[in-house]
Amino acid sequence: MSMPMTQDGVQPGDGREPAALLAIGPEAKARVRILVVDDEHTLRESCAAVLRHEGYDVTVCSRGQDALELLKRRAFDVVLVDLYMTQVDGLALLRAALGTNHDTIVIVMTGNPSVESSVDALRQGAFDYLPKPFSASHLQVLIGRAVHTLLVARETREQQETLDRAQVHSDKLTLLGTAPAFRRAIELARKVAPTDASVFITGESGSGKEMIAQFIHHHSRRSSRPFVAINCAALPEGLLESEMFGHRKGAFTGAVRDKPGLLEAAHGGTLFLDELAEMPKPIQAKLLRVIQDGVVRRVGSETTDAVVNVRFIAATNGDPEAAVKAGDMREDLYYRLRVVPINVPALRERPEDIPLLADYFLSTYWVRHRRKGAPFPRLTDAALRALCGYTWRGNVRELQNVIEHIAVVVEPGAEIRPEDLHVAGDTAATETGANPASLISTLLEESYHAARDRVIAQFERQYLTWLVNRAGGNMSKAARIAGVDRTTLYRLMERHGLQRSPTAGWVVEREPGPAAGAMDDLQVEVPAGEPGGQAA
Repeated sequence: MSMPMTQDGVQPGDGREPAALLAIGPEAKARVRILVVDDEHTLRESCAAVLRHEGYDVTVCSRGQDALELLKRRAFDVVLVDLYMTQVDGLALLRAALGTNHDTIVIVMTGNPSVESSVDALRQGAFDYLPKPFSASHLQVLIGRAVHTLLVARETREQQETLDRAQVHSDKLTLLGTAPAFRRAIELARKVAPTDASVFITGESGSGKEMIAQFIHHHSRRSSRPFVAINCAALPEGLLESEMFGHRKGAFTGAVRDKPGLLEAAHGGTLFLDELAEMPKPIQAKLLRVIQDGVVRRVGSETTDAVVNVRFIAATNGDPEAAVKAGDMREDLYYRLRVVPINVPALRERPEDIPLLADYFLSTYWVRHRRKGAPFPRLTDAALRALCGYTWRGNVRELQNVIEHIAVVVEPGAEIRPEDLHVAGDTAATETGANPASLISTLLEESYHAARDRVIAQFERQYLTWLVNRAGGNMSKAARIAGVDRTTLYRLMERHGLQRSPTAGWVVEREPGPAAGAMDDLQVEVPAGEPGGQAA
C-alpha cells in the first residue's frame, strides 16, 4: 500500500485491528456503497483495495466530472473524495453527493491541509477531513466510524417510526422564546442538527446552552444513542481525565478494576463538553487525538482500548477566542470544535420572552409540587413588569428558581404581586412600564415598508404566543381577551405558522416537513428518559 504510516497513524498496541473494535458485521459492510474519487491512480486503487478487503461495495472514479455525473444518477452511503482536482473540485462533489442523498457521509482528502480548508469542508457538510499521507489502518478506522454513523442513523429512523406508529410523545424539555436573537440561535441549531458537524455554544451561565445541545442531539441522526454531558470545570485534572477516557486496573490508587470513560459511554451519540476553556491543556491534547481519529486510550493503558464514533458539542460562558490568545485553550482544538458557533443570548437581551417563560415555569412547578386540582395562582401584570425589569444575572436558571420558589410558597388561586417575587432590588435601567424589547434597533438598514412589515409580523407573533398561553390554550377565551372572533385568531395563527400543542395547550410552531428548515423554537419534544422540566 502506498499510504505510509504517519505520526498520527492509528497503531493498536495489542495486535487487535482498531477497526474491529467498532464491531460492524460483514453483512452490514456488504450493504454499504462507497465511492472513491481521486485523480492519483495509486492512491485511489490502494484505498479501494483496502476497503474491498474490509467487505465494502466500492466504486472508483478518476475524474471529477465523471464522479459528478455518477453522483447525480446514484446515491452512495460514503464518498471519499480528493479536495483538489481539475475541472470539478472536491467541495462541488461534496455538495452534489449531499444533494442527491442528505444522509450520505462525505470524507475529504487533501495533500495540502490547512485550518481554513478543513473548517470550510466541515461547514459544508463533510463528515471528516483526511490529510495525506495516511495509513491503511487510519483509513479503515475512519470509514468504520462513518459506517457506524450510518447504522446509528438507521436505528434512529426505525425507532422514530416505531414511536410515530404508537403515537408516543414526550414534552419533558421545552424551549420557549420568540425574541429574534433566540430564534436565530435555535434556527442555526435546527440547521446543524442533522449533520455531524461539531458545535461550539457560547453564552452566559444559566442561559440554556445545555438545552440547545440537547435539542441538537434530539434532532440529529444520533438521537437513539446517549447524550452525555461533562462539566470540565467541576473536576480536578486527574479525575477529569479518568472520567472522560476511563482507566485500567491499577492505573492509580483506587483503580481496582477497568473502567470505561464517558467517551465510550457516548459511543454513537453526543458528548457535551461544558466549560471547555477550563479543561487542562494536557487533556485538551488527548481529546484532540480522539476527535481526529476516534481512538481512546484509557489512563494507564498502552493499547487501543476503544474506537468511538461521537459527535462533540462544546460550550463556555467566557470568550473562547480570548482563551486561545491567552494560551488557555489549544487553537487547533478550538477550530476543530468551532465548526458551527452558536451564541445563546442572555435573558436580559430577550425580555419579551420573560412572561412566556414565567407562566410556563409557574404551571410546571405548580403541577409538580401541589396536589392535583389545586387552583392555579396567577402572575399579575405588575408582577410581569417587575420580572421584565429585573437584570437576571443568573439568566433562565435564576428565573426558573424564582418561579419554583413562588410555586412552593404561594397560596392556591392567589394573584402574585411584585413584592412576592423578591427581585425588586435589582432592576434594569429601562423603564419597566415600557416595552423592554426594542424592535427598531435591528431595522435601521431596511426600507420603511420592509421595517414596518417586520415589526408588525414580530408583534403579531409575540402577541399570539402570549395570548394563547395566557388563556391556557382555550381559544375561545383567547379570542375574548383579544377582542376578536376565533376565525380571525385562527387565521393569524395560520399566517405565522403557529398552532396549539395537542398535549399541553401551549402555542407551538408547526413542525416543518423533511425539506423544511424552519425551527420549532417554542416547544420541543425530547425522548422519554431525559431529565426534563427545564426551559430556555
